[in-house]
Amino acid sequence: MPLSGDHYLHTTVALGVIAGCTQRIKLSSSVTLLPLQSPIVQAKAWSTLDWLSGGRATPLFGIGWLEEEFVALGVPFHERGRIGDEYIAAIIELWTKDVPSFAGRYVSFKDMAFAPKPLQKPHPPIWFGGDAEAVLQRVGRFGDGWSPFRTPPAEFPQCIETIHSFAGRGNRRLDVFFALEMLNVGAHHEVLDDPLAPGGWSVQKIVDQCGWLAGLGVTETIVPLPRIDGLSAYLERLHWVAEEIMPKVVKECPPPR
Repeated sequence: MPLSGDHYLHTTVALGVIAGCTQRIKLSSSVTLLPLQSPIVQAKAWSTLDWLSGGRATPLFGIGWLEEEFVALGVPFHERGRIGDEYIAAIIELWTKDVPSFAGRYVSFKDMAFAPKPLQKPHPPIWFGGDAEAVLQRVGRFGDGWSPFRTPPAEFPQCIETIHSFAGRGNRRLDVFFALEMLNVGAHHEVLDDPLAPGGWSVQKIVDQCGWLAGLGVTETIVPLPRIDGLSAYLERLHWVAEEIMPKVVKECPPPR
């Protein structure tokens, strides 16, 4: 698994540092593994981040795929989907109720004291990452955003329709994030070589690709990044994207679904 490695920051701790150095950017994870930690602890971490950052937190939850992680933490791997569904329901209870109570198979609490609540109301946007049918159901029930991983882009419209078809979703907006670089990541984090995902494109090529994704229902993406040496080159690239790409994308790309 050449793209996995061992160097990963703790999401909410790292985002807390970034929040203290910024004022406007949104703070999101990619991804927080929902079944691997108590939902009470996770709800507190994200609520704290949202409250201290002025309402900028957006958790992106995943259910996980690497069994060894679950074994190390004593969490039953083959129950991770059921655990995740129960945990997210418990987190929403903690975020939204004055006196939260929850009774489940994996977590239970009663008359919980929980403050501060998140600044965003009714709670921060909840995103889920992944591609399985169960993920689409989870987004349909609980989610405000979906981040596909191995779903081919041509299948996004059908998946979006599936998400919107779940009872109780109503007209709630759905955002979709997809980075073109993900086309180069295999199912087990191996490196692929997809011609749609290089990083050195011209302005018009990038705008055209953004338009293609927008037409498939994608609302957020990342401009492919070529190999860059050092922070100043990276900041230069960000300025280039802001000045050369973003105005054209806003003008030329169709509105999201």
